[in-house]
Amino acid sequence: MTQTPNESQKKGRPTPKRSDATTKRQTMAPIVGKEEKKRARAASKAARIASREAYMRGDENALPARDRGPARKFVRDFIDSRRSVGEYFLPVIFVVLLLTVMPVSTTKGADGLPKVPLTQVISIVIMYTVLAISVIDGLILSRKVKKVVAAKFPDTSLKGLGLYGWLRSTQMRRMRTPKPQVKPGKK
Repeated sequence: MTQTPNESQKKGRPTPKRSDATTKRQTMAPIVGKEEKKRARAASKAARIASREAYMRGDENALPARDRGPARKFVRDFIDSRRSVGEYFLPVIFVVLLLTVMPVSTTKGADGLPKVPLTQVISIVIMYTVLAISVIDGLILSRKVKKVVAAKFPDTSLKGLGLYGWLRSTQMRRMRTPKPQVKPGKK
């Protein structure tokens, strides 16, 4: 019977304790003082603020991938140069909400159900009307954006540009990011 080399030889040293092995594996982090942490935090905050300002200005390097490129900038300017029903949808919903929480009449109709005030019915009709007009306007706007971009940038992919323009048109003007560079009515 022959012995393999692993069986016949001993390693010649004791097995290290688990705590010794883990401390040996861990790398020591540099010791950083409070002042250095404060400076690092301040520098990080300043960098974040500068990056945010560049993003809000529309600097190409600070924009996320979904907003980059000349075609996307053109779509942003195209949308910002016009007013749309979609940007007024949120304020309309707020008014509808206020009108629908008005106290309900406690009188009952001929069928035994409580009467709903006319203001509540009208407000809900207004809400759905504005929603329908917003969707129709968005579909027309999407097609128009694609058509104009295809004419101006023939080599650019039109994928997602219509939806990009539509979603931007549904945001209230002051909430849009990057900030609008074009005033309404300008070409």
